[in-house]
Amino acid sequence: MSILLTPSEYLRQTFSERGIALNDKQTAQFLIYADLLEQKNAVMNLTAITGFEEVVRKHFLDSCAPAFVPGVFPDSKAVRLIDIGSGAGFPGIPLKILYPEMEAVLLDSLQKRVGFLEEVIHALDLKGISAVHARAEDGARREDLREQFDLAVSRAVAALPVLAEYCLPYVKTGGSFVAYKGADSEKEAEAAEAAVKTLGGKTPEIRVFTVADADGKPMGRSLIRIGKARPTPKKYPRKAGTAAKSPLT
Repeated sequence: MSILLTPSEYLRQTFSERGIALNDKQTAQFLIYADLLEQKNAVMNLTAITGFEEVVRKHFLDSCAPAFVPGVFPDSKAVRLIDIGSGAGFPGIPLKILYPEMEAVLLDSLQKRVGFLEEVIHALDLKGISAVHARAEDGARREDLREQFDLAVSRAVAALPVLAEYCLPYVKTGGSFVAYKGADSEKEAEAAEAAVKTLGGKTPEIRVFTVADADGKPMGRSLIRIGKARPTPKKYPRKAGTAAKSPLT
C-alpha cells in the first residue's frame, strides 16, 4: 500500500476508480471485514489472498462488480439475493454493504464457515441478512428458499452447468443468476446453454471487465448473467454430488 494512503483512503480510492463512492459507514464495515478475515484466516484457511490491498481489489471490489458492470444488477437494489457457496462471504457480504436495502441469504455447506459469516454479520451490524448451513442441492428443496430470490450469485469454483443446477432453482421466474468467472468464459457459456435451458434459464449473457491487482496489473474477469424464463423442473437439482459427477449437457 502506498505510504501516502491510510487503509480507509485506499478503500475509498479503489472503489472510486469504478465510480463507487463509499460513505463512512461502508468504509468502516469493509475495514472491520478485512480485519476479521485476517484474524480468522490464520485458523480457518478462508482465502489464499491475505494482503490488504489484494483483499480490497480481488475480493471486495470484484464482488461488487455488478455495481459497475452494466446490465447485470436489477434496477431496483431492494432485491432478495442468495449467495450460493458463500465461503468467506464473497460476493454476498460486499454487495450487502454496498446495498444495505437488499435482503440477502448466504448459503454454505460447512458449519465453520457459516459461523464465521454470522460473526461478520454481527460485527458489521448488518440487517436483513442471514447465513444458512446447507448443501446447495438440499437448500433448493426447502420451500422457504426454492424460487424465492430475485438474484442468485456465486463465485464458487465449478463448471457453469454445475453452478446453474445449484443456483437456478433458487431464482424466481423473471429473476437471474450471476456467475463470477475468469475473462475467457465464452466457450464455457456456450457449452452450458442446453443445460441452462433445461433448468428454466435463458441464453447466458457475458459481461467482461477488468480489476487491477495490488501492483496495478489488470486481471480479466467476467460475469455470466442467466435470466430465469420459467420454473425449474422439480427433479432439479439432483441429489447431492450428482451434478458435479454428471453435469447436464
